[in-house]
Amino acid sequence: MNESTTENETLEISKSQRKRDAQELVNLARTMIAMPENRFKKLPLDEDLRSEVDFARSIKSHGARKRQLMTVGKMLRLRDNEDLLDAVNNIDKINRQANARFHLVETWRDRLIEGSDQVLSELLEQVPGANVQTLRQLIRNAKKEAQFGKSPAAARKLFKLLREMDAENPLPT
Repeated sequence: MNESTTENETLEISKSQRKRDAQELVNLARTMIAMPENRFKKLPLDEDLRSEVDFARSIKSHGARKRQLMTVGKMLRLRDNEDLLDAVNNIDKINRQANARFHLVETWRDRLIEGSDQVLSELLEQVPGANVQTLRQLIRNAKKEAQFGKSPAAARKLFKLLREMDAENPLPT
């Protein structure tokens, strides 16, 4: 931050810093407007701000939407936004974690289909209590489907089974 102290020990924030702070709040407003409805409803907003963001979400015209975005940004400048920032960051963190788990399950599925029995035994060592017979059958069917160019129904079932296993007991990375 570009802060300087005067003789009276008051802090002066530079004009550039105020502009950067305002731009961050406009970006926060842009994020809220673009959010899916179910996530937006969970944000801690007062009624005025919520109605303005809802109005911005309903606008189709680019220019009008941009003006409304600036209005929401101005409203954010007049408020304490710590709780709102924490809520948005928490939602982003949860989404990143869910995406990481999804990609991990995809990786295991691909490794099981492309790999040998050693990959399956590695999985079974890490996740006790897995249904070995069902896993072997789905892997075998998925390999056949890939070999003959059929639709990947068994691969989807394998993915679903692995995702259920991951929900009960997280799969190893």
